[in-house]
Amino acid sequence: MKHKIVAIFLFITLFGTSSQAQFDLGKMLKKSKGNSTGLGENEIVQGLKEALNVGISNGSAEASKVDGFFKNELIKIAVPPEAQKVAETLRKMGLGDQVDKFTLSLNRAAEDAAKKSKPIFVKAITSMTVPDALGVLKGQDDAATQYLKKSTNDELFKTFFPVVDSTLNLNKATEYYTDIVNTYNQIPLVKKVNPNLKEYATQKTIDGLYTLIAQEEKKIRENPGARVTELLKKVFSKAGN
Repeated sequence: MKHKIVAIFLFITLFGTSSQAQFDLGKMLKKSKGNSTGLGENEIVQGLKEALNVGISNGSAEASKVDGFFKNELIKIAVPPEAQKVAETLRKMGLGDQVDKFTLSLNRAAEDAAKKSKPIFVKAITSMTVPDALGVLKGQDDAATQYLKKSTNDELFKTFFPVVDSTLNLNKATEYYTDIVNTYNQIPLVKKVNPNLKEYATQKTIDGLYTLIAQEEKKIRENPGARVTELLKKVFSKAGN
């Protein structure tokens, strides 16, 4: 009975209450009663974990490739908010090239750090409990992403920070940043700025990954073509199809 209720809950979550859904739900109930192809609780949870693994694999691969951040306007890291005025002022002074080099280096650091993300996400998925999984299924289109955000943000920050730090130095982003801030701070009467670049870049890298994973999660929930394993097709498809 418990498995049947969970299967019904999953079905309604994914497909709503249309007349076609009600018809397919009837077929699911019949199969569940016969104990042939009804979805068990463990199977549902495993299907969700596979969905998350697909999402993080695609998301981290997209983010960590060259230009994964820099040419994706959805996650591209801009000059820190506190330094926006710095960038605007320097562009007006004909120093836009310095700002552009800094922005590129900032995003290269993010792409490099993103390579370290997958094991941390996998760990969070592995430790997901049945109540966690059912909560995700009950939630919004990005419920799984929100679960990962709650479970991984601190560890990602700890892991990413030294990578971002190293890459910022390697790509001369820190040097570029120091140059543009120092140039700006020498302008008479301006309010001097010096935001924490490394912390900013690290958190923006993490936020970008969550954005990509949320996109992947939505695809799996809505698009049958995004379900690339047999279990995903079974758990996230209509009964009987």
